[in-house]
Amino acid sequence: MARKPKPPRIGRRATLFQRLRSDFLTGLVIVAPVTLTIWVIWTAITFIDARVVPLVPAAYNPATYLGKNIAGFGVVIFLLFTALVGALTKGLFGRQLVRWGESLFDRTPIVRTIYNAVKQLIETVLNQSSASFQKACLLEYPRRGIWAVGFVSTDTQGEVPVKIGRQDMVSVFLPTTPNPTSGFLLFVPRADVIFLDMTIEDAAKLIISAGLVTPPTKEEIAAGRRPAPARKNQTKP
Repeated sequence: MARKPKPPRIGRRATLFQRLRSDFLTGLVIVAPVTLTIWVIWTAITFIDARVVPLVPAAYNPATYLGKNIAGFGVVIFLLFTALVGALTKGLFGRQLVRWGESLFDRTPIVRTIYNAVKQLIETVLNQSSASFQKACLLEYPRRGIWAVGFVSTDTQGEVPVKIGRQDMVSVFLPTTPNPTSGFLLFVPRADVIFLDMTIEDAAKLIISAGLVTPPTKEEIAAGRRPAPARKNQTKP
């Protein structure tokens, strides 16, 4: 009499390879950001040192007396020089000198385009009061029934609401995943926007992780616990 085949075991323990793979991915989430951060900082320090230190007179260079270069010395000189330039431009003579230099750049065709673009970019990044977003929000995009996370930058002003014929509009930046630095600028009626309680940082994490990192709700924060991780769909045998 033939034996009946045994039914497959449900909930089998993970194999050694699966456990190693899980441990590797868990460690990679911790090691990769730290390693990349250190690499970026060290690369920036090396880049600045290589270009600033040769400009320092030998009498003021510690390498002359120690026999070796000090990492970060060029960064310190660069920071002090930048602060000195900023202090000088606050005076009347410094402002006049800056205006003269900008007028000289404005008269040069190619230099004018590059200088204005770089200046506008730096001013936008450093000016936190005008560049920071107000709230994270939900809006239906690219069609009704599909929701996307965006950032409300400000109330829409100028010609746009006048041409549209309504004043209750907000300017929303809709970032892309996983690179939130690129995206779309949308002018949306305020009634079509749902404001979220999560912070801008939590919303950015949600976008960058493609929904894998979900911030807790207000109720979960008040209870002092994180939301339960999402379960993977399992097919029935």
